[in-house]
Amino acid sequence: MTRKTSKRWLWTLLGWLAACILFFPIFWMFLTSFKTEVAAVSTPPQLFFQPTLENYVAIQDRANYFNYAFNSVAISLGATILALLLAVPAAYAMAFFPTKRTKGTLLWMLSTKMLPPVGVLVPIYILCRNFGLLDTRIGLIIIYTLINLPIVVWMIYSFFKEVPKDILEADRMDGATTQQELVHVLLPLALPGISSTALLSIILSWNEAFWSLNLTTADAAPLTAFIASFSSPQGLFWAKLSAASTLAIAPILIFGWLSQRQLVRGLTFGAVK
Repeated sequence: MTRKTSKRWLWTLLGWLAACILFFPIFWMFLTSFKTEVAAVSTPPQLFFQPTLENYVAIQDRANYFNYAFNSVAISLGATILALLLAVPAAYAMAFFPTKRTKGTLLWMLSTKMLPPVGVLVPIYILCRNFGLLDTRIGLIIIYTLINLPIVVWMIYSFFKEVPKDILEADRMDGATTQQELVHVLLPLALPGISSTALLSIILSWNEAFWSLNLTTADAAPLTAFIASFSSPQGLFWAKLSAASTLAIAPILIFGWLSQRQLVRGLTFGAVK
């Protein structure tokens, strides 16, 4: 028992050490956001200082944070909902009515994630321009949906594969239609997995920066563009940039913290088995 206890304490300490290392950049960014620009670039770095809110006041005077935040929320939720509407029927068909091409289709979908985004920037930019989708939330929702769709389909497919087929067969014998089977039986059983997939899709959409910087300017710009706007030719203003980054990541950090149990529960439901 003593050896097991020591081993458990060792793994616990290693876990806390890894967590502290991963969290330290966020902690330092948070501290820097309350420093003056002089204190932010001082050498050696100042751990104890007189905090100030001037950076938060300055960035709010320069750009309306709430407009960017609203765009991020609307785009992330819109892309997630659209991806789920497309992925659930696709995953249902692949999981319960597989063909010889099902595995190949899934691998092909996943392989699109390996494509460098810059390789398709020009054609997608031209398409968005021709259809009037530049600097619009709808344009980014469509792009983010296409980006996250392979992962969403794969995860939901894995969750559906964990559902016993006997339950669905019994439901069909009772006269249930395909729609009733999907809505009243399959979705409730796979709800933890679908919820975790939705959470992951929201996080991925929130963090996407490449397309938001290239396809938006002002009207539909999310928080990733808000952060980039504080990098100017005059130089990097570290304190103000840290304040902008803190405001940008705060909502998704809080959201991730509150939903971590659901995320872990859903991932262990089937996707990583």
